[in-house]
Amino acid sequence: MSDSRPPIYVTKPFLPDLKEVMPYMEKIWANQILTNGGPFHQQLEKALCEHLGVEHIALFTNGTIALVTALQALRVTGEVITTPYSFVATAHSLLWNGIKPVFVDIDRDTLNLDPRKIEAAITPQTTAIMPVHCYGHPCDVEAIQKIADNYNLKVIYDAAHAFGVQCHCGSVLNHGDLSVLSFHATKVFNTFEGGAIVCPDAKTKQRIDHLKNFGFVDEVTVVAPGINGKMSEFNAAFGLIQLQHIDAALQRRAEIDARYRAELADLPGIRCVRDSGEKVANHSYFPILVDAEYPISRDALYARLREHNIFARRYFYPLISDFPMYRGMPSADPSRLPVASEIARKVLCLPIYPALTDEEQGRVIEAIRGACRN
Repeated sequence: MSDSRPPIYVTKPFLPDLKEVMPYMEKIWANQILTNGGPFHQQLEKALCEHLGVEHIALFTNGTIALVTALQALRVTGEVITTPYSFVATAHSLLWNGIKPVFVDIDRDTLNLDPRKIEAAITPQTTAIMPVHCYGHPCDVEAIQKIADNYNLKVIYDAAHAFGVQCHCGSVLNHGDLSVLSFHATKVFNTFEGGAIVCPDAKTKQRIDHLKNFGFVDEVTVVAPGINGKMSEFNAAFGLIQLQHIDAALQRRAEIDARYRAELADLPGIRCVRDSGEKVANHSYFPILVDAEYPISRDALYARLREHNIFARRYFYPLISDFPMYRGMPSADPSRLPVASEIARKVLCLPIYPALTDEEQGRVIEAIRGACRN
């Protein structure tokens, strides 16, 4: 018999009180500026630079268009080394630019692109590396940058999970040539839909701003085959409101993360993925790995949770390299990606979001622990 209690989803978007939104809507209606870099757009760019500790940021309609544009901005061509263990947008952005993804295996502990495997995948056609700060845990940015410098490669970080994350030297977003953020509804900071590119200098930001607006410089001048990637005034206004709540939201995520770790620590066959040494974490996801010592398989646990009306997610499964548009590539062969293939079979992301109550989290924990008693 299925559980009659309300469903618990793997994530739920943070939404402020509607009363906070209305004054911003009234200003938009009064200004009658809906897009094209309006006042809220400009305010949010400035506010995010200050909050995140970065010099320049260009807002986008979503993270995928931001990834596509980042590659255009750096004129990346040929082959790009990337991870198979990510959301499909990472590799899709390469195909959209006519670039060949080359998949490299991940590190067993961090689940990020393994720097020790990168050099063997470099060919004369390689022009860049696109790592992902998976689950918000920073990549080994120094090792990756050293390889990039040695081979004259660009580095574009897919930082969709890494809002607010700080590594040993400050914001992780300041590493590489560009970092790309997602502000999708499910992210720790959302603007309904949205994204951004963190830029190292004003000249690069200017090129990106041209590319996201059809290539226009002025009313009669087009300098590049750009796209329409602009963030609307509504999304920007919503982002300004969200910034007022982000500290409390991240604190609640940290509390949920700590409780999961404490109450699942003694379960045989359940491994909580560790951080990768970040000074400030955002707890954007809570992945566990289900090993053979656990009484049931990962997929059986996934089904058991659903029976309890708990919707966890096998995130990331399948690997990007398993999808039809990629699996014929030599680098997509599972024999070349043993760690990523193993992790994809074991991973399960548990519910984590600010509105998750203690009682709801207790339901999740009890359902996992209960399988050990059956």
